[in-house]
Amino acid sequence: MILTLRTHGHRTGFELPGAARARRGALLLALTLGAACAGYAPLDDRQLLTSEFDRRLGGGWRDGVVVPFAVTDELRAAVDERVSPAGSETRRRDAVLDFIFGWVDLQYALAPTRTAGETFTYGQGNCLSFVNLFVAVGRERRLNPFFVEVEDYQRWNYQDGVVISRGHIVAGMYVDGEMATYDFLPYRPKSYRDFEPITDLAAAGHYYNNLGAEALMENELDAAEKWLDVAVRLAPDFDKAINNRGILLLRRNQVDEAVRVYEEGLELHPQSIPLLTNLVRSYQVQGRHGRAGELLDVLEDLNMASPFFYVYRGDAALAAGDSALALEYMRRAFRADSELPEVHVGLVRVYIATGRVREARHHVERALRLDATHEEARKYAALIERGPP
Repeated sequence: MILTLRTHGHRTGFELPGAARARRGALLLALTLGAACAGYAPLDDRQLLTSEFDRRLGGGWRDGVVVPFAVTDELRAAVDERVSPAGSETRRRDAVLDFIFGWVDLQYALAPTRTAGETFTYGQGNCLSFVNLFVAVGRERRLNPFFVEVEDYQRWNYQDGVVISRGHIVAGMYVDGEMATYDFLPYRPKSYRDFEPITDLAAAGHYYNNLGAEALMENELDAAEKWLDVAVRLAPDFDKAINNRGILLLRRNQVDEAVRVYEEGLELHPQSIPLLTNLVRSYQVQGRHGRAGELLDVLEDLNMASPFFYVYRGDAALAAGDSALALEYMRRAFRADSELPEVHVGLVRVYIATGRVREARHHVERALRLDATHEEARKYAALIERGPP
């Protein structure tokens, strides 16, 4: 495994020993002079966090709800055996990383999002799963890792005309007085638009929002409701959980309630792309096309539209019979981020509609290289393979 160090535009690297050299993916270590994070102290008092769970979730929260970065007995025993508590912060940091990527040999898996204990047991997980494990092990070895939220389009999913929010979390830690962020990446390093350290309580909200989003992607609405309720109770102002709660209401045809949730969410987060985009969709379902059009103009004027916004506009244009405009929007999405399978699938929809099979096949193949499990991409691949009836 290569641990990449970035500072002031330069890049250096070194290899960690053992099986880590062979694992797929990359771990990004972005070194930053943490001025924006000065004074931050992670909420790592387990008793305090548990009492906060009691207060926000009620006395029965332990039924299926856990602190996602808690250290299990099995994990603690492995750490005690293989990670020395002695040495400098740098030595202990390196030992923690070697434990995760050498001995555990952590492999990337997009879903499900796992707790620290589950990530250790299965040896697989996504970015938040990694951070749960990193925080748990690091704190066991007198280090100070904490959760950092970053803005990253790839942590969103576009499905059935709405944007599902999962959020993206990396680990932060001060080592010998300098702050660094640690990110488990499956494809390539990403440059994030913004990052902000968050409390342990907010991180728990992210975890349960991820579970809710994954349930939404599988259309398991009862499970989605359970996990999103936990997420919103733990972090009432968390925009991604608010967004997904609105999607759940839309899926259950509670459109008026979804509009209320989105409108209230925008009072807290007036420039949230998912909230704005999904409120547009909600207004259209209500038949309030004038108001929907006003919000679309707002999104355009903000010049902040995500790739998913352009895919949404492209689908709307295609449904209206304007394939040229649809293609223009999909190309804008592609220019915004060419590494999203949803963007390539959007182009496939336009090319199939206009009979351009060669281009459609190209983008289906690109989508499947990015995510071999993408259901819609696989559907279109089979359709292209069968050919015209």
